[in-house]
Amino acid sequence: MGGIAGLVYSTLPVAAFVPANSLWGLTVAIFVALGIAAAILVWRLVRKSPIQPAISGFFGVGVCAFVAYRTGSAKGFFLFGIWASLLYAGVFLASLVVRWPLAGLIWGALNGHGTAWHRDKRVIRLYDLATLAWVLVFGARYLVQSHLYNSDATGLLAVTRIAMGWPLTGVALLVTVWAVRRAEKYAADEESAEID
Repeated sequence: MGGIAGLVYSTLPVAAFVPANSLWGLTVAIFVALGIAAAILVWRLVRKSPIQPAISGFFGVGVCAFVAYRTGSAKGFFLFGIWASLLYAGVFLASLVVRWPLAGLIWGALNGHGTAWHRDKRVIRLYDLATLAWVLVFGARYLVQSHLYNSDATGLLAVTRIAMGWPLTGVALLVTVWAVRRAEKYAADEESAEID
């Protein structure tokens, strides 16, 4: 996810957008955010760092800038992220409802084990818990930020987007890592029992 540098790079365009809007208006703020995202991309190219996070970041800022331009409002810059949070919360929640927790599906795809984990109810419960953590993170982001959006609190919206970004993601990642490690321990115990 880019570590500390990724944290800084992802917050700079957002942190610059609101004061630039207050000082010089929406059009300048859009160009400031896009300029910072482009500078980060160029910086990563010059340093020969992986550029995929910077390309994704630039694309994300571009979409947010476009929405702000189309709505004619600085708060529009945050609308894409608000609706994306609702969509993610819904997808993760739906995976719980159908009893195929998305955390398990993603981890199974990443480690090449596919859906073998789905045979063990203990593992399903662990992945349910990890998936629920993501539902809560995305749901909280949507609820809080949509309230601030509807209240026209653009400055607070920027602060909240940053504050609810990495810290909440970190909590959900910790829960997911814990669940994955427990699930792998269950799988290893089962394999050793079969060998015995």
